[in-house]
This record gives sequence, structure tokens and C-alpha cells, in this order.
Amino acid sequence: MQKKLWIIGLVGFLCVQSNCSKKDNGNTTPPVTPPAAANEVDFWLTKGDQSVLLQKQSTILAFGTTPYSVPDITVDTTQRYQEVDGFGYTLTSGSATLINSLGSAKAALLQELFGHSATSISVSYLRISIGASDLSASVYSYDDMPAGQTDAALANFSLDPDRAGGTGLIPLLKEIGQINPAIKILGSPWSAPVWMKDNGNSKGGSLQPQYYDEYAQYFVKYIQGMKAEGITIDAITPQNEPLHDGNNPSLYMTAEQQRDFIKNNLGPAFQAANTTTKIIAYDHNCDKPEYPLTVLNDATAKAFVNGSAFHLYAGDISALSTVHNAHPDKQVYLTEQWTSSAGSFDVDLKWHLQNVIIGSMRNWSRNALEWNLANDPGFGPHTTGGCTQCKGALTISGNSAIKNVSYYIIAHASKFVPAGSVRVASNNSGSLYSVAFETPEKKKVLIVLNGGAAATPFNIKFKNKWTTPTLPAGSVGTFVW
Repeated sequence: MQKKLWIIGLVGFLCVQSNCSKKDNGNTTPPVTPPAAANEVDFWLTKGDQSVLLQKQSTILAFGTTPYSVPDITVDTTQRYQEVDGFGYTLTSGSATLINSLGSAKAALLQELFGHSATSISVSYLRISIGASDLSASVYSYDDMPAGQTDAALANFSLDPDRAGGTGLIPLLKEIGQINPAIKILGSPWSAPVWMKDNGNSKGGSLQPQYYDEYAQYFVKYIQGMKAEGITIDAITPQNEPLHDGNNPSLYMTAEQQRDFIKNNLGPAFQAANTTTKIIAYDHNCDKPEYPLTVLNDATAKAFVNGSAFHLYAGDISALSTVHNAHPDKQVYLTEQWTSSAGSFDVDLKWHLQNVIIGSMRNWSRNALEWNLANDPGFGPHTTGGCTQCKGALTISGNSAIKNVSYYIIAHASKFVPAGSVRVASNNSGSLYSVAFETPEKKKVLIVLNGGAAATPFNIKFKNKWTTPTLPAGSVGTFVW
């Protein structure tokens, strides 16, 4: 009898657990369905195999009090780090020419890139070249002179090469400014005007000390000229990749030369002109943190400098923390990283998310910039001797713009993390790499890369509650609540 009662009780228990229907005076009572949980976390996904590209997922993610036995990523908004200036690209003059050629498709593309609608990626930071970069159709400065002639008074200075009729960079920047008036712009020269250099060539050579004052005034006239066009230059670097003199154009500038130029010429010139444009040192690879430290360790030069900029073609992203820790009152920036025409979407997505986005932010950077915004199908325009494999975020052909991997690398941050957001604490766990932010609207944003070979569930822990998404192998997810 006891065994029979135990079996009856077990059956009754199982029916309760499975909401079995039951007879009641001949009527069938339908099973009780618990109310569906309301979604609390928006989840945007890009997969390395490109089957999903920046798509909002329908997965219901709600915070509960019971964690699963999977890795934890804890977000703690009480631990706060640097403020974010933005995410974006270099708008080369070649990019500008291509975007300006789009005709009727141009307006929609600019809204998608720089607007704040549901379909925009809200790019908030641009780098531009002061004069030509190697991804310009030709080499030029803003004060070119015939061979053998100089212009110490800068009487020939003109922004005309980048106006309408030239590259069209300035008109395009004005259009972008209408869409996003708060966009930050960093200017970097690839070379001084040839007549200021010791080799008389756009490629390589160094700035002659006798023209340090003139070159400082060249920057002042550039900032003032752009301001007159309605374009605010938030910051400049004295030289793009100062230790790489093999590009065209390029200029070699040692750390000691840059230190002296800033403290004796450029800084005082900015001070005299009452310009608020920031001076950011270095602008080259992470393998030489001693370069910006040479500038910052000089008290006079340091007083004029806002911080240091880095690329990641050599060295480790932790170099940003090395420099930050030595001078925590100064900022660090990640201002360039390319994607190659020989690269693959899946490998580039993982490497750039881990290093350029997550790595730079976890090492105190205020921005993260990919290299070229747009190229044509032949990876042009570029100068003779310029980069022939630099793959833009967009490939522009005719009236169409194809999105490449760096579009999605930046979009996973720029769309969700506006300027003024603050990085907050989060942790990495195994093959899961993360960075977290709190936006000015107090939203929480968590970017997670699954760098492993298998789909991985994990707990997002926030204020002692958990929700448990699964991230496919080689994919990136942005989570917003």
C-alpha cells in the first residue's frame, strides 16, 4: 500500500511540474503557461562567417537571481575609468573624392555613417590628413612652391587643394558637420611642405630647424583656415608615423626633434594664437613608448601636450597603459589600424575587436580609429608609392558602397557608445574578451568577443543579477540595457 501511494504521489508531482491537464466534472482545464519574460538586454551580433552582420537578436535576455555554471562577465559601474571621445575612421582625401562621387546615394550613406537614427552607426570621431596622405590621389601640401623657392611668410598658404574642385574634403566635412555638429576631428600631416625639408622631397627627409617657426605657423593657419570654413579641428599630431620615412608623403622626426618643436615652437605658437586645439604627441606604433615619454618627460613640452597617439602595426596595445601610468594626467589615443586587402573577415574581426576596440579601451584610450573610410575596387586612390593594399571600411564602385570588415569593427562600438560615455569595469574570461561603458543616458553597454572555437554561454552579472546569452565562435556581441 505504501508503495502504491508513493507512485500516485510521484505521478501527481510530475503532472504539476509539467502542467498536466486534468478532468474536473467532465471539463478539461488547459495547462497553465507562465508569462513570457520581458526582454531587458538588447543583443546585437556579428559572426565571423558573415552570416549575421550587426543584427539585433530576438533572444529574450532578462536579469534573474540564479546564475548558471558558466563563465561570468561582471559589469561594475562603480569602478570608472576614462571618458570616451569617440570611434571612427580616417577620412582620407581619396575617401572624400569617392564619397562625393556617389550622387543620389551619398546623402543616405552619410546619414548611415554619421546620423543617430535606428539605421545609423553614429561615427563620432574622424582623423584627416593635413595636406595629402598616401591615400590621396596625388601629393600636395597647403603651401607648395616651385623647386628652389621658399615661402617663409606663408603667403602662398591655401586650403584650395581640399576644396571643391580639388579633393572635396572640406565640402564633405561641412556636410558631415550638419549631420553631427559634435563630431571630433583630428588632423595629422604626412609631410611638411617640401621646401621646409632637408631632402627637397615629399618622401622622407626631416624638417629643417630653420623652419620650425614657419611650420608651427603652418599649423596655426590650418586650424584658423578650417575654422573659417566652419570646421573645428579638435586636435592635431605634429607628424603621422614620425619613424616611418618610406611612405609617400612622409617625414622623419625623432622624439627629441618633436619634443623641441613642441616646446619651443608649436606650443608657444598655439598659445599666442589662443587656439584650443589639442597637441597630441607621437602618432606611431606601440613598440616605441619611449618616444612619447621623451616628450612628456620634458616639463615644458608636457605643458603644451594633451596626450599621446598610437598605431598597432608593431608592439602591444598595453603600451598605452605604460605611457598612461607614467603620466596619468595625460590622455592616450588609438588613431590608426588598417585592414589589408589580403586579410579575411573572420580573422580581422577577431583581432581588431580584441586589440583595437576592447584592447585600446581597456588600456585607457579615449578613442579607437580604423584607417581608411573608403576605397575603390582597386584599393585606390593612392599616391605613387602609397599603400596599395589598404582596404577601407567601404568599397565604393559607381553608385554603390559595399561594407567591409572595419565597418562592423567600428559599428559595434560607435552605434552604442556615444562621446561622453565612461568606461566601467568588466572582466575577461577565457576566450571571452570584454569592455563595458556607461553612456551619458546611463545605459550600460557591454562589448564581448568570443575568440574561441566553440559557441560559449556566459553570465552577464550586474548588481547581483544575471542573464545568460550565448555567443557563437568567432563572433562579437554588443549588449545594451
